[in-house]
Amino acid sequence: MERKGRKSLSLKAIEVKVFDNDLEKAMRILKKKIQNDGLFKRLKLKKNYEKPSEYRRRKQREALRRQRIAASRSRYR
Repeated sequence: MERKGRKSLSLKAIEVKVFDNDLEKAMRILKKKIQNDGLFKRLKLKKNYEKPSEYRRRKQREALRRQRIAASRSRYR
């Protein structure tokens, strides 16, 4: 049963091409792509149970943070 308002998890492929057998550079690129995708954050959140009240509180904090960031960006444009 899916909670109301939660997005379903969809898997998408993350690909990194390795040039000249430079695995260290490919690993850095992969880690950055995973970080930008938010996979680490989702895995961390799924590790433990989150109460519905904590879920709502976290979502509100994230929304406020996004609003502050958007407001600061629009101020300097």
